[in-house]
This record gives sequence, C-alpha cells and structure tokens, in this order.
Amino acid sequence: MATSSSPVPAVAFLKIWQIIGNPKAVPPVPALIPLGRTSFLNGVKSGKYPAPVKINSRSVAWRVEDIRALIEKLGA
Repeated sequence: MATSSSPVPAVAFLKIWQIIGNPKAVPPVPALIPLGRTSFLNGVKSGKYPAPVKINSRSVAWRVEDIRALIEKLGA
C-alpha cells in the first residue's frame, strides 16, 4: 500500500472546520484553504466553491475530491 504525505484521505467527507481550519481546537486544525467561514460559505452560495453533500437532516460535508480540485484550482 502506497503512503501519502497528505493529511487528507483519498476518499472521505470533510466538515467545514476541517476545510477552513480551527486554531482554537485542541489540537489546532490547520486550514486547507485560507478563508474565513463566511467567505467560504458565500463562495459556496455563489457557485465559486463546491456545494456540500447533506449527510443527515442536520449535517452537511464536502467531498474530499471536490476540495482537492478546489485547492488545485486556487493554487493554495
């Protein structure tokens, strides 16, 4: 099995705090995309960033493949 230096799995779902980071968490979660929560959600609403997938009635998450593509597109 090949190992990768990326902390993000190949197939998964990411919650918003895993994408934009959370420096107050213990341990701190580094940002994959250097944006604030409001800026990211406004980009999702305008179609600039990928839309989330509804996990259950109260929770949404983003496909890791979509976030990887966004990171490549942004050059972050």
